[in-house]
Amino acid sequence: MPAAAGIPVAGLAVRDAASPLAPWAFQRRTVGPRDVQIAIHHCGVCHSDLHTARGEWGAMRYPLVPGHEIVGRVVAVGRDVTRHAIGDAVGVGCIVDSCRDCDACRRGLENYCERGSTGTYAGIEQQTGLPTQGGYSTGIVVDEAFVVKVPASLDLAAAAPLLCAGVTTWSPLRHWEAGPGTRVGVVGLGGLGHMAIRLAAALGAEVTAFTTSPAKADDARRLGAQSVVVADDAPAWRSRRNSLDLILDTVSGPHDVDRLLRTLRLDGAMVMLGLSPDPMPFPGTFTLASRRRTLAGSMIGGIPETQAMLDFCGTHGLGAEIERITAHDVNIAWQRMVRGDVRYRFVIDCETIGMG
Repeated sequence: MPAAAGIPVAGLAVRDAASPLAPWAFQRRTVGPRDVQIAIHHCGVCHSDLHTARGEWGAMRYPLVPGHEIVGRVVAVGRDVTRHAIGDAVGVGCIVDSCRDCDACRRGLENYCERGSTGTYAGIEQQTGLPTQGGYSTGIVVDEAFVVKVPASLDLAAAAPLLCAGVTTWSPLRHWEAGPGTRVGVVGLGGLGHMAIRLAAALGAEVTAFTTSPAKADDARRLGAQSVVVADDAPAWRSRRNSLDLILDTVSGPHDVDRLLRTLRLDGAMVMLGLSPDPMPFPGTFTLASRRRTLAGSMIGGIPETQAMLDFCGTHGLGAEIERITAHDVNIAWQRMVRGDVRYRFVIDCETIGMG
C-alpha cells in the first residue's frame, strides 16, 4: 500500500502529452533511514525529457515532472546514511533505484538492472508505489546509494548535464578503452556530442567530429576535436575510410549508419547513443564483416561510472557548456531544443520554480 508522502515541493509538470509545462505543487516521500533530501539548485534539460513527456517512448502517467540532470545540496539525511552529509554538493542522474541483486547491479551497472531500474521520473518508487517525479522541481528525496558527490571544483550549473550527457558518453569511452593512441569519432554536436568530444580529448584520444553544420566546425575544434568532417564534404569522408577505432553516434534521428561504419578500421566499434523514435536502416553486413566491425549500443551509466566521471571532470575542470534559464523560460527552451537552437545544454535555475 502506498506510503503517505510528506515533503511539499514546487515543480513544473505536463498534464498530458500535448500540454506545456506548468507549475504544480506536489509532495515527496518523507526521509527514510537511508534517504537523502536534496534542495535542487539546477536541473539540465535533456531531449529525452521532451520525448518522454510527449509519450513518444510509450504511454505515460500524468502529471509528469521531467528532469534527470539534478544538482543541489543535502538538507536532511536518514539515520542510517553514511555517504552524504548536510551541506554536501550532490547530484542525481537518470535512475533512483534498482533491484541491487542481479548480476548487472552487483557489477555497478544499475542502469542495466535485469529486473528494471527505477527512472528518476516516469518510474514507480519502490518505497511508496507512487510515480517518480523528476528534477524540474525544488527538492527531491533519493536513496543515498543513488546520490553522487559533485566535486567542489565544478560549477554546479555546468555540472548538472554531466549526470546524463556526461555519463552517457563517458561509459562507452571507458568500456571501449579510449585513450592515448586511439582515434575516436563523435557524430553530432549537441548536448551529448559536445561532452563526448571534451571527454575523449581529455582522455588523450585523437578526436574527429562529424557534423551536418559547417558553422559548428570551429566549436568542435575548440572543444577538443583535431579534425572535423562535414556531411557534404566527400573528400573528407574518403580520407577517413578505415581510420577510426571508436565512434560515438549521438544523433537521435535516422541517418546513414553504413557510411559512418566505413570509417572504422579493423575491429573498430560504433556505439549508438542517440535514441531515434523512428526506425533506422540497418547497414550492409558486408560493411561489418569486411573489417570485423561492431555496431553496438550503450545506455547512460551505472552509479560507480557516474561518480568516476564526475571525479575526472573535477580534476580536469570539465563542465558542460550551458545556457542558464529560469522556470518561466522552459517551454521556450523546449521549442528551441527541437530546432537545435542551443549550445549546448539548457540548465534550469530551480530556485525560480514556484515564484510568481
